[in-house]
Amino acid sequence: MAVVIDRVTVRIPATVANLGAGFDVVAAAVGVYAEVTLAPAPSPHVSVSGADVAQDGSNLIYRSAVAVAERAGYRGAFAVQAHSPIPLRGGLGSSAAAIVGGLVAANRLLGGVLSPDDLLGAAAELEGHPDNVAAALFGGVVVVARDAARWRWARTVPRFSLALVLVTPALQVDTAAARASLPQQVSRDDAVFNLGHTGLLLIALSQAKPDLLPFALDDRLHQPQRRHLVPGFDDVVAEAKRAGAYGAVLSGSGPTVVALAPPTAAEATASAMRTAFRGAGVDSRALVTSIEPRGALELTSESEEGVGTNGG
Repeated sequence: MAVVIDRVTVRIPATVANLGAGFDVVAAAVGVYAEVTLAPAPSPHVSVSGADVAQDGSNLIYRSAVAVAERAGYRGAFAVQAHSPIPLRGGLGSSAAAIVGGLVAANRLLGGVLSPDDLLGAAAELEGHPDNVAAALFGGVVVVARDAARWRWARTVPRFSLALVLVTPALQVDTAAARASLPQQVSRDDAVFNLGHTGLLLIALSQAKPDLLPFALDDRLHQPQRRHLVPGFDDVVAEAKRAGAYGAVLSGSGPTVVALAPPTAAEATASAMRTAFRGAGVDSRALVTSIEPRGALELTSESEEGVGTNGG
């Protein structure tokens, strides 16, 4: 197996996972992007700016590229150049972006040996769960579930104007610790509650029913158990709503809190959320963005002949 092009650059969106009640099954791609450039090289070379990560062959981008190379029977090395503004351990899918960037770039470099479904399977295996990587690959709001054979996915995009307000406090939440805070079993009432609210969320977005969002974002499976990890969380959510947002939720396991808001209320929501964090003694930064309808596969195809992403 040989490379088919000399160099490829991939853009990968950040992601918001566990969207409301959609724990481990619903995630959204958002308008913040990492960029990965991959080329064949005589020996491993890694240069990543914007994040304090490994700069050698142990880097997650590089290891993900190697995972594709092994499947393709390619034994050469790679040179990686990357930049990522996605905060580490911030709840915005920094590891998913690294994994997807390495996989998609190597797959393009080696002629598309893996299908989109194959890429999702490889990404989920590297990440340990599928929601962030699915949104990073395919864009929009993605629902993903496993059957006996493979991961199944479907996507939608909001059918109305919707702003996302990302407010990241100056602290970190360890993902392993956040998962350890969750019980191994949940009550039937809580499971049914989350099933219903996840359905409401998807209907709200796909059928332009924003009036459902204040209810659809409620959750019983992970946010009540994790709220203590983010000082001021309850006040931040309450102030977002007072400022005009439909609601606010943890992004992934936190600490970023994301509000879904009408665009006209976005700046006021960002200010109110930052003020609430300051009241809890925590500095924060805010970014107003939106759901990115394209994932890394389509974003890559802007400059390279990419793989379609219209099904799952």
